Amino acid sequence: MGISKTYQEINERIKSGEAVVVTAEEIIKIVEEKGIKQATKEVDVVTTATFGPMCSSGAFLNFGHSDPAMRMEKIRLNNVEAYGGLAAVDTYIGATQESESEGYEYGGAHVIYDLIDGKDINLTAKAKGTDCYPRKEINTYINIETINEAYLYNPRNCYQNYAAAINTSNKRLFTYMGVLNPNSSVVTYSTSGQLSPLLNDPLYRTIGVGTRIFIGGTTGYVSWRGTQFKSGVTRDNNNLPKVPAGTLALIGDLKAMSTKYIKPAVFEKYGTSMYIGVGIPIPVLDEDIMRQLAIKDEEIMTSIFDYSVQEGPKPILGEVSYKELRSGKIRVNGKEVKTAPLSSLKKAREIAEELKTWIKSGEFLLQEPIETFPTDNTLNGLNSTKKGAK
Repeated sequence: MGISKTYQEINERIKSGEAVVVTAEEIIKIVEEKGIKQATKEVDVVTTATFGPMCSSGAFLNFGHSDPAMRMEKIRLNNVEAYGGLAAVDTYIGATQESESEGYEYGGAHVIYDLIDGKDINLTAKAKGTDCYPRKEINTYINIETINEAYLYNPRNCYQNYAAAINTSNKRLFTYMGVLNPNSSVVTYSTSGQLSPLLNDPLYRTIGVGTRIFIGGTTGYVSWRGTQFKSGVTRDNNNLPKVPAGTLALIGDLKAMSTKYIKPAVFEKYGTSMYIGVGIPIPVLDEDIMRQLAIKDEEIMTSIFDYSVQEGPKPILGEVSYKELRSGKIRVNGKEVKTAPLSSLKKAREIAEELKTWIKSGEFLLQEPIETFPTDNTLNGLNSTKKGAK
């Protein structure tokens, strides 16, 4: 009979200071030395982490009421448009929204970063005015201390695997995968590989709605499956997809976050994005989970997509392991090509270690998901040519 543990048992060990907690990189060596069964018996929690650009991110803010009161409609924060359709003084600012004066050099990600950093933010808003909200204009300053609520809510983070990008055309491309030089001269990629959360729990056994996580330097939660969640994909013998698959919707208290783990980013001639640090603990419930946790970069494959093709599916030019990508060069169609990461493995390691410390100290308990994610989900595409087509 195989080894079996429960969340309750593991949390009791965390509370008593007896829990054995290691990172997803450390567990690889432990399994190599002791085997799956013994590692499962000895280790209680494995921490995973990632730090990379996550464009589908943003923050909900509540400014508090002015006197006289106002239902804000056209809202700008440091001249970056925020959504005004939430009534009264609530708004959502997206990380990729660009400044109306500075373009993509300053955007929503910078506003969020500046808020966390304690800076004053210029708030301007206009409205038509109503009997209950008579004010029509405001021009003032806010900061993280003066606003009522500020929480990060990210609809799509932590991709389960992601495509590598190449450009076979003869012109330079400016993309969310960075600058892709022409003639297949570079391959870019974005993942922490064997440290990445959803690559360590590919079938979503422990990561689901309600999972407690590290986000931006504080405690947060998985609030739902992420947008563009696509679990019904072809997987290898290790249950890993070779293309973008699952994603997570995440939430956390912006007021408790740190600029160490939230960073704005500017992608040349493409736009603004935001680097977000996320760490997710995985409880070692049984040997099957341990087998997934022991996965190595050389066993995790991704597909190389040609980003020069703008209509129809992007051609796949081959498959490559993350160990090969991290080596700095690979071969594509017989040509040696340099590789460049967009995500930071160094920061991911820092996050995995910090989360490990939180758990070992007893200040971070594991939360069993209150709802698990589907494993057969597919995606629809947008038909832009036929009216009303499904």
